Amino acid sequence: MRRRTKTRMTAIHVSIPVRLLEDFDTTLRFNQSRSAKISHLISQELQGDGRQVIAEASTRQLMAALHSRDDVDMLMKSLLLQVLTNPL
Repeated sequence: MRRRTKTRMTAIHVSIPVRLLEDFDTTLRFNQSRSAKISHLISQELQGDGRQVIAEASTRQLMAALHSRDDVDMLMKSLLLQVLTNPL
């Protein structure tokens, strides 16, 4: 079997909170791998482009971003806060 890429890979071990991993997994599409996504995020951070593209943000991330904006009215913020504080 041929390798897909010539880029040399290495396995690492990291410890993160379980809830963070669960939230991260919800951002992945069905055909995405954790490793590829984490590699992409690290690469963006190293290039100084730590900003996330809107299309890649999860619904919860988008709602949290809206809640933190100054131009969103209080009723919308209240509704967003209710949704964000409810467990999935």
